[in-house]
Parts: sequence; C-alpha cells; structure tokens
Amino acid sequence: MADDTSGELRLASEFPPATRDDWLKLVRLALKDRPIERLTSKTYDGLPIEPLYPRAENAQPLASRSGPWQVMARADHPDPATANAQALHDLENGATGLTLVFPGAIGSNGYGLDASASGIAKLLDGVFLDAGVAIELHTAESTKDAADHIAALVTKRGHEPGTVDVRFGHDPLGAHLAGGGAPIPWRDLAPRFAAHVAALAKQGYKSPLTAADGRIVHNAGGSEAQELAYTLAVAVAYLRALESAGVPLADARTMIGFRLAADADQFLTIAKFRALRVLWARVEQACGLTPKPALVSAETAWRMMSQRDPWTNMLRGSIAAFSAGIGGADAIGVLPFTAALGLPDPFARRIARNIQLLLLEESNLWRVSDPAAGSGAIEDLTGKLGAAAWTLFQDIEAAGGAPAALEAGWIQGKVAATRAEHEKAVAQRRDVLTGTSDYPLLSETPVEVLNVKPAAPASYPVNIKYAPLPAMRLAEPFEKLRDASDRVLATAGARPKIFLANLGTPAEFNARATFAKNFFEAGGIETVTNDGFANDADMSQAFKSSGAAVACLCSSDDSYAARAADAAKALKAAGATHIYLAGRPKEQDAYKAAGVGSFIFAGGDAIAALKAAHAVLGV
Repeated sequence: MADDTSGELRLASEFPPATRDDWLKLVRLALKDRPIERLTSKTYDGLPIEPLYPRAENAQPLASRSGPWQVMARADHPDPATANAQALHDLENGATGLTLVFPGAIGSNGYGLDASASGIAKLLDGVFLDAGVAIELHTAESTKDAADHIAALVTKRGHEPGTVDVRFGHDPLGAHLAGGGAPIPWRDLAPRFAAHVAALAKQGYKSPLTAADGRIVHNAGGSEAQELAYTLAVAVAYLRALESAGVPLADARTMIGFRLAADADQFLTIAKFRALRVLWARVEQACGLTPKPALVSAETAWRMMSQRDPWTNMLRGSIAAFSAGIGGADAIGVLPFTAALGLPDPFARRIARNIQLLLLEESNLWRVSDPAAGSGAIEDLTGKLGAAAWTLFQDIEAAGGAPAALEAGWIQGKVAATRAEHEKAVAQRRDVLTGTSDYPLLSETPVEVLNVKPAAPASYPVNIKYAPLPAMRLAEPFEKLRDASDRVLATAGARPKIFLANLGTPAEFNARATFAKNFFEAGGIETVTNDGFANDADMSQAFKSSGAAVACLCSSDDSYAARAADAAKALKAAGATHIYLAGRPKEQDAYKAAGVGSFIFAGGDAIAALKAAHAVLGV
C-alpha cells in the first residue's frame, strides 16, 4: 500500500480492479461449474434475489427524513394509571414518542388503552404535549372517538394545536377491515371522514392526520408487494375523499401518513420502505404535484414473533428496526420480545426501547440519508418490488379502488393465497423460525409478562361485511405442538420421547441425528440420543432402557443399506411401536418390510409428520 501525494491512504491501489466477470469466475469455481442460477431465490411476489449484483450507477438517494427517527414506545395497558407510569418511564429513558394503541385497532393483539376521555387524560397526565413528544393513535371503529378526546385535551391544557405533534391516524378503511365490515357504504362515509380531517387541519393540527396502514396485510401473511399496493390504494382513496370535500390536492397529500410492518428479512424490508416513497411520489406526479417526503411509520412485524424461545425475538426486532431505519422510516416502534405471550414487563419494554437507542446513538444509523442508495441489490429490489406493487395497485383501481376491492374480497383473496404459501414454507421448514422450527430449546427459561387478560373490543353495527383478514404468527403451528407436549409434562412428569437409534460412528450418523433432534423437538418430542451403536444388541438394550416407545434410525445412506433393515427388526423385537428413518432413500420397500413406518426428511411437511407422531405417542 502506498500514499499518494494528497496524503490519502489508498488501500486498493496495489491490487488490480475486480470486475463482475472476476467474481463470476470465482463463483463458478466454488460451484464446480454447476449453474449459478441455483443460487437465485425468489420472494413471495416471485421477484428473483440474485447472488451477485453489479453496482448501481448514477443512483440518487431518496428524499426521506432529516435527523434521527422517532423512538416510539407502545402504550396499550388497559389500566390508565399503569399505562401512564409506563409512558412516563419510557419518555424519561429515551423514547421520543408514544404509540397509543386502542382495543380492536390494527396490531392491538388483544389489548388496548381505555378509550374514554377520562382514561386518556389519566394516560397523558404529566406528558408535556407541547414539548416535542410525538403522539400516534391506533384506533378502531369502536374507539375512534379517542381522537376527539385527544383534541379536547389539547384545548383544555391551553396548547395551540400547531405546537403539538399528534398523528390522529384516521384510517376508516383499515379499521373496518380489522373489524369485519363497515356500518355504512364508503360513498356515504367518505364525506364524513374528509370533513373530520379537514376540521382538524382548520384547527391548526399538523399533518399527517390520516394513516394508510399496510400492517394489516403483513400481519395476515401478505407479501411485500401486496402490503405496498394496499397501502397505496387506501392512500389514494383518502386523497380522493379529501379532494371531493374541497381540500386542495397539495394540502390533501400532506394529510396522509403511512404505516408499514418491518420484519426480519433485512433487504426486503429496506426495499419496501424505499419503494413506498417512490410509489407515492409517482401518485403525486400523476396529480400534477411536485413530490414531497411523506411521513412513514414502522412497527416491527407481529407475524415474526414467537412464544417459544422468545429471546430470539430480540434478534428479529433488532434486524427489523435496523432495516426500517436504513429504509428511511420517520418513526419506529419495536414490539417487546414477549409480546406474543402477553403485555410486557418493564424489562421487555426497556429492551424494545434500547434496541433503537443503540442503533441511533451507538451505531449512528440516522446520520446518512438513504445509505442503501447505490447498492446494486437494494436498488434492483426496490425497483422490482415497486413495479410489482404498482401492477397490483392498478388491479385494485380497476376493481373500483380500495373500498370496492375490500367489499368484493379481492384484496383478502390475494393475501390469503400468499398466507397459504407462508404456512406451507414454515411447515416444510424452508422458512426457518429459529428457536421454534429449528434449534428448539425444550428446557427454555420462562419469561415474565404482566397478569392482564386479553379483552375483545367493543362491537359496532356492520352493514357492509368484509371478508376477514385475520392476523397470524408464523410460529403458531409449532407452538400448538409444544403446548400439547407441555400438558403431557405437567400431567405425566415427562415429555413424550423418541429414541435416536444412531448407527455406526459419529461421522456416519451425526448429521441426521442432529436433523432428527431438531425435527422432533420442534414438536415438543424429547429425543434420547447416544454415541452410536456398533451392533443391534447394544442398540436394542439402550432402547429398552430409554423409556421411549418409538425410535428413529439415524445414519448415512451407506450405513442404512448395510444395517437399517436389521436394526428396524431389532427395534421392533425390543418393543418399538413405531420406527422412523431420518432420510429419504430411493428404495424404501425393504425398510418398510423390516418395520420402518415413516421417513422424515428436509422439505417434508414437518407439521403433518409431528402431528402424526403425537398421535402415535398418544399426546
């Protein structure tokens, strides 16, 4: 390495420049001339993820936030005094905003604040609304009056509306989709919605005043393009409603904010947040407007949360928050890592808050505007994702816009199809859920949550029914199996067991024994393992001593060919009620004849196999 005359240290000056062809040669060498296309994966929108991208030339950063994003603390405890104490503690320890979640709202997950005027006043007691604290409301149809109670509180305290940062988040289409339908048709509701929003603006409240919330699509198992298309279609419906009420388009577009889910797929999440800005700018241009940055909020994804080994949710939340921040989100809320189990205790709330503070204050992620700009992979994915979302958006518009498409169930049908693909990939363990479907920990330490029971939101009259779009968590099928195992442990004092009949040396059986251990323990079936057996007599004796009723043969293909049939017969003779074999040999008849009842292998339906195993074990 050498210094040039300017004094700069040029680390690569003595190395020849690396070209794309140079990299491809190395890849082909590593693949032993197998096609590089085998490294290409696809998203749930069918978008290819290439293994190698050229540098994006002439890429320009997308206009987004300036400065750090807002650190939003979630307020959703039904007791106003407790919720107030939590909110004040969060604000005193690094949070810069509060997300007020009311029962039945998108992402409320069975909990929510007291939506009465007195409950809201108690919640915000001691919170200085004119001191720069951001307040974001997540309401449902039955709790929409909370926005008026907030406005009344601002007036009561003598604040000028323009001095407070309140995002009222009016989202009637999202609220009705979450609630199962609307009380009146959109043609009658739209003028009321627009008049309410315009009245808030006239009072002096800063925009955005409404929210196009795509989380409901993501929570239900939708794809990134579906989430973006739905969000854009809802925003356009609100834009039309405001324009029809006489609000100039230049003002109406600023009244609309956005909410997206951020999940643990880092690159897709970054691309999704970037693509939303490109898509909204395209709508603004179609309206004859010069694009202006919209406010985009993020919340870490509900569907990625796990009840089992919940500590892994810290990793998912960190990746999701990082990705949303890199993608340009203006405000981020991190779900506490125990959220899937109940309302979080102070420790879980602190972790949710500190994840963001570390990203902001120690990693300094906010100091670069759109740091992903110029990345070949991110630019390519942003463009392809945006194009796919725009096509879906056009389909929604062709169906009559978001209100008509929701009434017809068109959007829900698209999401349901993608949800089924997610469920299949999870069942086959192609989509890995660390701590749940892979690397489960049967002896995990329980975590603490608050002793608060979920409560159903208040009902409201539904005259326009919507097909449901229920929230889901990917880990739920495995969690149900683990729950059944826990019940056996509680009543019998031991979990259901399976004996791993490891044949030969560790080099022969270790790979499949590890696979079998992960496979069965993901369903709550404890594995009894060993160092392998050189003969069937020792194996049979170890099986009898294990206390297990079923066994799984684990070894290499060569070892199976030499020993599996005899080993299966020995296990049957020793009392095994069912025998598994880890692998997928081409010729299975001889193994079946010897007593092998089932084969477990990568890519098989693990949920179905584990349910069958529970049935065999009498769980």
